[in-house]
Amino acid sequence: MTETSDTESAASEAPGTSRSPLQRLMRYIPLVAPLLLWAVPCWVLLHAGQRWPVPVTLIGTALFVLGLIGMPLAMMRGHGRRQQDRAAIVGATLLGGVWVLFTWSVLLGVLLRLALVVAGVGDGQDRARTVTWAVLAVTAVLLAWGYAEARRVPRVRRLDVTLPRLGAGLDGTRVALITDTHYGPLDRARWSERVCETVNTLEADLVCHTGDIADGTAERRRAQAAPLGTVKATRARVYVTGNHEYYSEAQGWVDLMDELGWEPLRNRHLLLERGGDTLVVAGVDDVTAESSGLAGHRAHLVGALQGADPDLPVLLLAHQPKFIDRAAEHGVDLQLSGHTHGGQIWPFHYLVRIDQPTVAGLSHHGARTLLYTSRGTGFWGPPFRVFAPSEITLLVLRSPRHSASA
Repeated sequence: MTETSDTESAASEAPGTSRSPLQRLMRYIPLVAPLLLWAVPCWVLLHAGQRWPVPVTLIGTALFVLGLIGMPLAMMRGHGRRQQDRAAIVGATLLGGVWVLFTWSVLLGVLLRLALVVAGVGDGQDRARTVTWAVLAVTAVLLAWGYAEARRVPRVRRLDVTLPRLGAGLDGTRVALITDTHYGPLDRARWSERVCETVNTLEADLVCHTGDIADGTAERRRAQAAPLGTVKATRARVYVTGNHEYYSEAQGWVDLMDELGWEPLRNRHLLLERGGDTLVVAGVDDVTAESSGLAGHRAHLVGALQGADPDLPVLLLAHQPKFIDRAAEHGVDLQLSGHTHGGQIWPFHYLVRIDQPTVAGLSHHGARTLLYTSRGTGFWGPPFRVFAPSEITLLVLRSPRHSASA
């Protein structure tokens, strides 16, 4: 790998994007979401014709009220100034649990009840109680399965990616991608070790981490992040910041990754050379960097590509998929991103799509630009993954010239 000069002095790019009415509406969701999340299941499970004994109704309603009050308080204690890990775990677990309960209360509260009516099964009370038990059973199963999925070492997802401008000498270049490890309140040091061991079995030429390493400062989460220093690559290990670094002293994470032997690509690039051909490997800070107020941090693609031969193929690391518009404008061949977690808990991916152009997988943008969006290696907040499995990704870069000559 050959390093280019740093471009910290380059001017910042203006996003030039406007928010849609739906995106503006999203700003108000945090104000009403907790009430809906707890009130809807409470109504569907307890007050929709079940006619439970009074003690059952009172105790159940009290539990929902406690959840409505306790979840935001725990989240504030866990993620506010106090940064209390136990509170963060409680708040996040309640959030994930009530999201699944809300989802299936709505779905089964409508669909199952309708099916029972059409089938002529039972009276109104019987149908209402059947819905309650069905919702509770489905929720319990999904949360147990989702917890196991979140805590497991991710499966490796392998795919070939053909880049039209890639030279034949670079055909077969192996790129491993991990992202959104989100080391946090739940101690996952052993999990981190096992993830890194799995990455090392891939024998990658280039290993990439596209941000959101952790929730918390580098000093606080050092033990969980330390195994990243054991990751092996034949050419380089490269890293870019995610938005969560800017909630937790981003420069500390940049410094720690540098200490662990990773190359922080902060608006700069490296050259990967093999078989007489060259690939530009560039990286930019997260799009939230400039608004963080941290001096020198911003997403600046022009600076990242400064000095690179425009005829060479470009692999770009950018944490958020929505950076793809700028990548396509500048003729980037392949952008690697994370951020979305694939939605993490179904059907949250529908909300993610409001803010991001894609949720997971390989997509085409502009004349030649490809975007690969990882579902993430870890999880944020709720320790659950439902219908959105985590992944370690191995992308094998292919050259059409090599295929033509084979």
